[in-house]
Amino acid sequence: MTSIVAERCFQGERGRDEFQREPVAAKVISLLVSDAQVSPIVIDGDWGTGKTEFCHKLINKFKAEHDSYRIVYVDAFKADHADNPLMTILAEVLKLLPEGEQRKGFIQKALPVIRYGLKTALKVGVGHVLRKNADDIADELEDVLEETTEKVIDASVEALLKEHEKAEESLAALQKTLAQIADESPIVMFIDELDRCRPDFSVEMLEIIKHTFDVEGVQFVLVTNTKQLTAAINHRYGSEVDSQRYLDKFLKFRFSLPNTLTQRRHDRTLAATMHFDSLANQSLILKDTLLAEANNGVADFCRALIRFNHLSLREIETIVRHFEIYHTLTSKNGLAPSVIFGFQLFRIFGIYLFCFEPKIAEKIIRNTANADEILNILNVSDLPRLLPQEHKYPENYEVVAVMLAGDCKFGNEKFSNLNDDWKRQFVELFERRYPGHERFIDIIVETIDVLSFR
Repeated sequence: MTSIVAERCFQGERGRDEFQREPVAAKVISLLVSDAQVSPIVIDGDWGTGKTEFCHKLINKFKAEHDSYRIVYVDAFKADHADNPLMTILAEVLKLLPEGEQRKGFIQKALPVIRYGLKTALKVGVGHVLRKNADDIADELEDVLEETTEKVIDASVEALLKEHEKAEESLAALQKTLAQIADESPIVMFIDELDRCRPDFSVEMLEIIKHTFDVEGVQFVLVTNTKQLTAAINHRYGSEVDSQRYLDKFLKFRFSLPNTLTQRRHDRTLAATMHFDSLANQSLILKDTLLAEANNGVADFCRALIRFNHLSLREIETIVRHFEIYHTLTSKNGLAPSVIFGFQLFRIFGIYLFCFEPKIAEKIIRNTANADEILNILNVSDLPRLLPQEHKYPENYEVVAVMLAGDCKFGNEKFSNLNDDWKRQFVELFERRYPGHERFIDIIVETIDVLSFR
């Protein structure tokens, strides 16, 4: 029964593990329940790669298979406003404890550590204010500060040392209590969205995990984008700090979610293209378009855009939504199968620009576009070779790239005044029904105008 429940925990909305990530979750769990020292472990990935969804499915699978573990999920971004990572984690641990002596004992051990942390933060804050307003300090106050005796200074230092020593004792007591709690039932804390937090909060969270919660039986899984974390470290400590080496001090193991799926043996497909196919096929608005079909030039053109530009799963959802919006705004004629093939490809490209390349879209509208920018998006570096005698015709995306490059104001030298073989490619793309005297790039402008409500 347990294995069946675990399997269901990893099913998506379509009743299956659509990105084939359950085996990855199984490996993560096997590490967390082993004696391997992997905490903190990081599930790394760019924004929009499905980390949070994977995290929740992983948690559900973990709970179904190992009920002796206590699992905690923390959305760090929601806790960011509290400005106290220590309180955030301690509050979640407290939720695991039932009312009674154990809960009261934990609170008693936690309070001195929290007080010391808040007091330190307050001193830092006051110091910042004093530094900020140093020019406004009265001359009399400066005189008093200068007259401070060495005896007073020595007493202050001694008080600080005693306070620090007491804080260390309190921390050790808290860690001992945590270890006792975790000895009964190990604790695994999943910290999500850390990369979306303010830099100071995210860095302080890492430091709190390392220095306060390095306790036997307590493990952490961070679901985040490590590139953003390294940027946060540099924001806090300066660009001269080697942020990657600093980050490595806190992390034991890191992996990225796979972005490909195994369709058949030795045949791998991008998760993003599969997600696109699935969403387009399910869409009630796009069901009558060629986007919803597996094998045709329109869908292939979309997949090429996805591959060339490494779209994330979230960006796939964005582009599909914009296809639906455009199709709806054009009374479901904009991407209809009856529309000339070339128009469909150009409209799709226009929608892509509207979504992800607004600066280039604006240049096209203002007639200041650069051919190189268009070619880069379509993964074309130069004028493709055209060898019809060897039946090596260019791909549809290459033809689109050449047509648009020729209409750009800048960098179009190689792509204007092409030979008759290329012109025949243009005619074929528009099924011999597109007048040769018009600019192809105007189709992009018209598409962007529709989405801009112009």
